[in-house]
Amino acid sequence: MNVVLVEPEIPPNTGNVARLCAATKTTLHLIEPLGFELSDKMLKRAGMDYWNQVDWKCWPNFKALREHFPKGNFYFIETGTEQIYSEICFQSNDFIVFGRETKGLPQPLIEENRERCYHVPMLNPESRSLNLSNCVSIVLYETLRQQNFWKGD
Repeated sequence: MNVVLVEPEIPPNTGNVARLCAATKTTLHLIEPLGFELSDKMLKRAGMDYWNQVDWKCWPNFKALREHFPKGNFYFIETGTEQIYSEICFQSNDFIVFGRETKGLPQPLIEENRERCYHVPMLNPESRSLNLSNCVSIVLYETLRQQNFWKGD
């Protein structure tokens, strides 16, 4: 699997996602600009000593990632979209794409991919969104569950 963070802003969230990716053998793609330096202490602290276990890449923009994987299946997770993430039938090399903590995915990216946009439902209509690293965890474990990851397949 592939997790994509588009312009992440908060180092501990990215560190937590990196740690999750290490634990699940998931590739992490970071899309610039980042809201921090990759050497940031908080980023390292949140990811602890897992960064060396993570297959990760940094891309100058989303277009560069997309061009590198022209046949990739990309699914965009964004609050306020109509489809629910659990409706996706994930494949092992899919990309799940998440936006910035404060603004979500860029609007042009949503508009260009509307049919591939999904959300994680929340019961409280007054809640704006979930924490980024929590949202990644929820969706990533659904992708792995669908692939029977616990059986080592």
